[in-house]
Amino acid sequence: MHIGKSYRLSEFLIWTRRKAYILFVLGLLPVLLYEVFGLKWLTVPWPVVALLGTATAFTVGFKNTQTYNRAAEGQKVWTDLMSLSRYWGIISLDFFNNPKKSKELIYRHIAWLTAMRYYLREDRVWESTSKKHNTEYQQFYSIPEREVSLDGELARYLPDHELELILPVKNKATQLLTFQSRTVKTLYENGEIVVLQLVEMERVIKDFFIQQGKSEQLKDSPYPRQYAIINTLFVWLFCFLLPFGILRDFDQLNNIIAGPLRGHMVWLVLPFSMLISWMYTSLEQVGESTENPFEGSANDVPISQMGRLLEIELRQMLGEVDLPAELQPQHDIIL
Repeated sequence: MHIGKSYRLSEFLIWTRRKAYILFVLGLLPVLLYEVFGLKWLTVPWPVVALLGTATAFTVGFKNTQTYNRAAEGQKVWTDLMSLSRYWGIISLDFFNNPKKSKELIYRHIAWLTAMRYYLREDRVWESTSKKHNTEYQQFYSIPEREVSLDGELARYLPDHELELILPVKNKATQLLTFQSRTVKTLYENGEIVVLQLVEMERVIKDFFIQQGKSEQLKDSPYPRQYAIINTLFVWLFCFLLPFGILRDFDQLNNIIAGPLRGHMVWLVLPFSMLISWMYTSLEQVGESTENPFEGSANDVPISQMGRLLEIELRQMLGEVDLPAELQPQHDIIL
């Protein structure tokens, strides 16, 4: 997540420059054919281009709205998760008088958060972090989950016998919540908590399952591919036809323009078509970079920072003082 005032224009131009190169070629080719090779018939009626541009604007706007909603949903899920985690820390300490079990429940919860983070940072085929404009930008920040192995992280919070059971399991987060439920059941059977406390702790575990499911749904259900492809097709079809649609209009400006530009106005098709097309392709690229809120891009929900803050707060509840440092933004990017 970018936490600065704004991306700099230079950053944005560098990030979108590869598509700008393509737009330059798409704008130059019609001008050369029309002006240099004399193919004056090679134009498209402006109303056709305008209608296509309107349809494209609707599809781009629809996609950006939906991808923003996905990012906002991811932020909400993890904000709710932070509140539930704090409550879990409180009841794990206050519902019974067993410091060893309290620490076990809290540390296992931190392990659950860790397993969740690592799962959400895994690569998916439809994600865009592997595209050149995104991999290039990743030099400005780091992804904590890709710097330290999951095994090493879980070993900080789980005893060896639990770690041996967790590591081979596909869905480690689910297994950790299962262990939490068993521990709570044991506390009840040993008479350390009463039935109302048992019900409340199991309810919170159920809420953790719900938030986990919402996170997994956002991770494993991409923005519908049928909408994604139609959006891309519309944008590039518009960018291809736009210069053909404005050739004649700019050529006719020669009749009313005096000075050194007279007779050469058609060449202005190149910068103007590039500018208009760049607006569409940039909006599409922004939407694409927003649709997967946990993939590790600069616009992600900062689950690494949230996980670290929760670890610090929960361990402070236990009275610990040897705590990890908060994650710091790199070039105004915090994950």
